[in-house]
Amino acid sequence: MSSVDRSDTPIYAGLVEERGDVPADVRQVAEQTLREVSRVLDFSDVRVPGVYR
Repeated sequence: MSSVDRSDTPIYAGLVEERGDVPADVRQVAEQTLREVSRVLDFSDVRVPGVYR
């Protein structure tokens, strides 16, 4: 949840009621996609130029 309490914003609450909570849905799909990709692909050998670990 953001710093603004969504229950205090009637416009947002109305949109969620009509359309669903799109940001939450997108976040859930993105997290699921990252989990699936991390299981399938191994990027441990990839190095970013200029970044040393």
